[in-house]
Amino acid sequence: MPEPSEALEKHTIDHVPETERHGRVRDLFTMWFGTNIAPLPLVTGAMGVQVFHQSFVSAVLAIVVGQLVGGIFMALHSAQGPQLGVPQMIQSRAQFGSVGALLIVVVAAAMYVGFFASNIVLAGKSLHGLAPAVPVDAGILLGAAGSAAICLIGYRLIHHLNKIATVVLGLGVLAGLATVVARGLPDDFLTRGSFTFAGWLATVSLSALWQLAFAPYVSDYSRYLPRTVRTASTFWATYWGSCLGSALPFLAGTVVALVSPDPDAVAGFHDAAGAFGPVLLLLFLFSVINHNALNLYGAVLSMITIGQTFRARWQPRVAARGAVSALVLAAALIIALGLSSDFVTHFVNLVLVLLVVLVPWTAINLIDFYLLHRGRYDFDALFAPDGGRYGRFNPVALGSYALGIVVQIPFLATDLYTGPLAARLGGADLSWLVGLIVTAPLYYLWARARHGAGEGAVEVGGTDDVVVALSGGQPES
Repeated sequence: MPEPSEALEKHTIDHVPETERHGRVRDLFTMWFGTNIAPLPLVTGAMGVQVFHQSFVSAVLAIVVGQLVGGIFMALHSAQGPQLGVPQMIQSRAQFGSVGALLIVVVAAAMYVGFFASNIVLAGKSLHGLAPAVPVDAGILLGAAGSAAICLIGYRLIHHLNKIATVVLGLGVLAGLATVVARGLPDDFLTRGSFTFAGWLATVSLSALWQLAFAPYVSDYSRYLPRTVRTASTFWATYWGSCLGSALPFLAGTVVALVSPDPDAVAGFHDAAGAFGPVLLLLFLFSVINHNALNLYGAVLSMITIGQTFRARWQPRVAARGAVSALVLAAALIIALGLSSDFVTHFVNLVLVLLVVLVPWTAINLIDFYLLHRGRYDFDALFAPDGGRYGRFNPVALGSYALGIVVQIPFLATDLYTGPLAARLGGADLSWLVGLIVTAPLYYLWARARHGAGEGAVEVGGTDDVVVALSGGQPES
């Protein structure tokens, strides 16, 4: 462990200079494996059986496909971190303009707060399950305090805890699954439920969306790596860490949903594991607190980004992160305590809606980094009061973004709204896939056309640059 003075993160949204870069690429594997062993993916994984009534084989296949597809976009964002050395939301100013990017930053902040609030509810329930004398609300407060302490210390502690979580939580969930199987599976374990194309697509979407939800902040945890690390190494370490780490609790949720009659997957895992159940609850409590520090950290960086947009000369450091953390923590606690009785349902609907507006951002950001700018950005302009060469608003990005949202609406399927095409597919939500397919080429072609007309500020490159980057080369500087 580093010295206390070194462990406390001093940077917030500013550029990390080369002299302060540290860490190894393999740390990204443990970072994303460890943080994904958590109750929320367990609950989400159970939905393939509980909500979409898939068979075990069908649900497992859907989960694997969703993880492998969604993980591609998540890992491509992670590979930007060492090259840029700034948080993902700051880099978005290069695509949308300094003020135009606020739309994305606000959405990301709302999503982080939603994740944080939902996880502290799960922490409160886990603590109550371990010690019934502790009320759920008291458990919520304790879980939130633990996550806040991790967030305040920052980057190094988050990485260190996830190295521990990779081993402890990974082995714990595997041991729990082995215990469940050893205690006996129901006779209809493999025959209950059935394959339906709509239900299978919906399960694929849930699995892929879990990965896509990390996109707005995944590079925040690779931005301290030296710029000399291979881009391909960054991609693959993140990709396999996140896909394997998410797939394990997703698959555990599927098994538990078929074994236990309890609709609460966490409680069902506890009951199905017998004497090992309390150990699982203790591990999940640690998991929630650890995982939730990322959500608070992301929310804080987003809120600081919003403030710095209007105060360009502000250089926030540790004190600012602490003050903003307290404000975000208070807001999340109010939400969690008010909706704790049925928060997960509210949370799933919220995140599905927020992802509709994050998916086009993912397409624009990746196309801009890998095909248009090829990793070359003006860092001074990213923090300039007028947006520098990127301006306050970029009409190409904002126009592509708006159209990317509109095309998703007919394919959207939530409790709040189901589009006509989603209804024809039996409620399968394919909005995220349509948003990616439409927005990526639209932004690329529109940006090239604007550049050709002499109006753009981007250097347009070819697909060779992406091949070079992902095969181990470095973007030009």
